[in-house]
Amino acid sequence: MAQHEVTEQLHAASVECGEATPVCSGTEIALTRVFTLLGKRWTGLIVAVLTNNGPGYFSELRRAVPGISERMLSDRLTELADSGLVLRQVDEGPPLRVSYRLTEAGAALRPALTELAVWADQYLPDSALKPPGSC
Repeated sequence: MAQHEVTEQLHAASVECGEATPVCSGTEIALTRVFTLLGKRWTGLIVAVLTNNGPGYFSELRRAVPGISERMLSDRLTELADSGLVLRQVDEGPPLRVSYRLTEAGAALRPALTELAVWADQYLPDSALKPPGSC
């Protein structure tokens, strides 16, 4: 059975049962989970930098994402690590340094990020919501 047919059946069942809101399909739930994490400001850019540049130290990531504060970068990296997309590795010093790299799950985002970039080049005007300090 096609995904849209399942969604329509679930919606019809929820209406018949008198539910005020329709039941979300698996696709909608999955996209909600994705955008809850990657839709936060800076998160997608951090993943893109790690995808394009490979592993990096905190200071390198800070320079690669213009306009992000150290606190915000730290918070976003923690969220990505907690979500299993980024691995945090402490390199014994001196000096003590922390590097970050994508996990297998994080690296699997590359095709999706590439497609989003192609879509943006095709459909978003140059003036559309450019982040501060961006290219």
